[in-house]
Amino acid sequence: MTERVDFYVLSSAAPKQRWTFACRLAEKAYLRDMRVVILAESAADAHSLDDLLWTFDERSFVPHALCRDDGAADSSVAVHLTKDAARAPPADLLVNLSERMPADPQRFARIAEIVDADADRRRLGRERFKSYRDLKITLETHQQHDAGEA
Repeated sequence: MTERVDFYVLSSAAPKQRWTFACRLAEKAYLRDMRVVILAESAADAHSLDDLLWTFDERSFVPHALCRDDGAADSSVAVHLTKDAARAPPADLLVNLSERMPADPQRFARIAEIVDADADRRRLGRERFKSYRDLKITLETHQQHDAGEA
């Protein structure tokens, strides 16, 4: 059952800022012993995020893995990257970097939606906000003026 959805609204429209913010959220959750799934828009995005998780901060280490197409996931890894939330393992936090609602959002205790200043992503973020509200999930909005802080 989803306890709440946090919308992080970034002031920048740069996709890398959104992805870096997602890496920081994943790191913060990992350090709190939470299991995390990062939902990417595409397989190519998931691979790019895989690389970024190794390099976004030289002082950080976030063990992670890509979910395979067959749905198999390494249960010893705390952070998983996928383009299909339905194939992801159970998690405490879903970080949604896709433009769509996750399949069966109730599978995740918390969801983080990261919305940047791009007009289309803002519009799609508002649509997801309304959908979560219709599901009667608690919503929180956080204005982020510095995308580096999660």
